[in-house]
Amino acid sequence: MVRIAIMASGNGTNAEKIMQYFAGSERIKVVLVLTNNAQARVLERARRMNVGAVVFDRYDLYESDNVRVLLEDQADIVVLAGFLWKIPASIIRSFPGRIVNIHPALLPAYGGKGMYGMHVHRAVKEAGEDKTGITIHLVNEDYDKGRVIFQTDVSVLPDDTPDDIAAKVHELEYRYFAPQLEKFIVEQMNL
Repeated sequence: MVRIAIMASGNGTNAEKIMQYFAGSERIKVVLVLTNNAQARVLERARRMNVGAVVFDRYDLYESDNVRVLLEDQADIVVLAGFLWKIPASIIRSFPGRIVNIHPALLPAYGGKGMYGMHVHRAVKEAGEDKTGITIHLVNEDYDKGRVIFQTDVSVLPDDTPDDIAAKVHELEYRYFAPQLEKFIVEQMNL
């Protein structure tokens, strides 16, 4: 059984889709949700899916080994689903090639520090792009620069607002994140 820990900072819709996708699997299971936000809706979603959840703070992530030790004890793969803090090198070293993130743009465009959520969609609109999409990638020590696992795109129409763009990108996330994660795990873990 491959155990997934999901790290999320907010609403948790992608996390919930992943938990639902693997709920009946005998090979892959979401075992833990970690969040840096005690008010995050992802906690409610984890409770509904009977997945354990932990709230942590900056000290736990950056100053102590609390989060790293918890992850090493509980998980084989770490998935970032709307997690906004940079992952420390100690965790990256503990999970080499096994931390997966999703980004709401076609990297390398619109990546890096501060480029998340609506910031990305506004930037795409302001640049007049005719397409955008999602990138599922491995996490390394640089924001949004890990090896790309999967990308897909969607058209941006001239009259699309940033909210319209966000809706299109969310649809891609919900459709592709969990299946591509499964494909990656099967290939990497030789299931």
